[in-house]
Amino acid sequence: MPLPLGEIRSLLDGYPRTPTVGTVGSHSAIDVADGAATEGLPNLVLAQAGREATYAQYFRTTRDHVGGRRRGCVDDVWTFPKFADIAAPAVQERLRNHGVLLVPNRALSSYVPLSTIEEELRVPIVGSRTLLRIEERTERENYYTLLERAGIPIPRAIAGPEAIDRLAIVKLPHAVRRLERGFFTVASPEEYRTKSERLIERKTIAAADLAAARIEEYVLGPVFNFNFFFSPLVPRAQGLELLGVDERRESNLDGLVRLPAGQQLELSESARIPEYTVVGHGTLTVRESILEEVFRLGEKFVDASRAHYAPGILGAFCLQTCIDKDGRPTVFDVAARIGGGTNIHLGLGHPYGNALWRMPMSTGRRIALEIRHAIDSNRLKEIVT
Repeated sequence: MPLPLGEIRSLLDGYPRTPTVGTVGSHSAIDVADGAATEGLPNLVLAQAGREATYAQYFRTTRDHVGGRRRGCVDDVWTFPKFADIAAPAVQERLRNHGVLLVPNRALSSYVPLSTIEEELRVPIVGSRTLLRIEERTERENYYTLLERAGIPIPRAIAGPEAIDRLAIVKLPHAVRRLERGFFTVASPEEYRTKSERLIERKTIAAADLAAARIEEYVLGPVFNFNFFFSPLVPRAQGLELLGVDERRESNLDGLVRLPAGQQLELSESARIPEYTVVGHGTLTVRESILEEVFRLGEKFVDASRAHYAPGILGAFCLQTCIDKDGRPTVFDVAARIGGGTNIHLGLGHPYGNALWRMPMSTGRRIALEIRHAIDSNRLKEIVT
């Protein structure tokens, strides 16, 4: 049974006036910590043993003799044998005692079971707890169903391997690195069988995941990940903000496309099958003639989420799109929380967020600013679930 919203919000009654901004130490944690530091809020990173040095050493806050921040942005780090330990009752109590507001990222929803987040994690989340589940394509109700309800263009679904009659992409998780993708492209049933067999042998994908994979038409065009923010603290017409745009760097796909066709053909047959593991991001802007449609998509998503998953999307979210030759975006993925590419804007801010707020505005800083605005107006309960 999902935790009642009222129960979560009532936890704030025992919180200090200045809460601590917490997040899981992966994905976009540096952006979250940097944004909190910029807005003068204490922050906490929840790390896994063996993966804590980035936060506990290299980005750790050091202060001068009067307590001013001299360098770094991570104020505190708690380390656990594994990320899932974050949900242990004793850890939850410790988080509440420290007044922690948890900013969800993909690491949280990947390493802590969704059912635990929904039913057992009694820590206020800055964002939309119930919407984290829509990112799982195997769920009956997922982001595709929400996008369809919203009237947002999505890639055409293909019923199964035997129905593949054009270039298609098969979407499933990586067999070992569950946070990553095991995607592959095919253009026929025969190619599907050949590639899937090779990828299973390479332990890139698992047969069990393949059986539940989504197959959809491949949308030809560049990828633009639109990083939005929605605030319930302002009039609805002002609630949606476009902060910035990023693109992925994927391995070994990006390495392959840098090679001339002749050299690609010289590779072994198995090496010619690209993998889509995200290893970094780059920043983009989009033609201004396309921005109107981008905002329409964002507004439709906000309205649909509020109608079907009350209280709807809160804070950061990302619509991942391909834009075709006619400038039409098709949404192929959704992050119902801070996106994975926002670290490219930390410190400097997003181009559109800067233009809107007249100061450097990264996603991490925008989250911290929302917390500040909510505290100042006594409306903190409206931005957590």
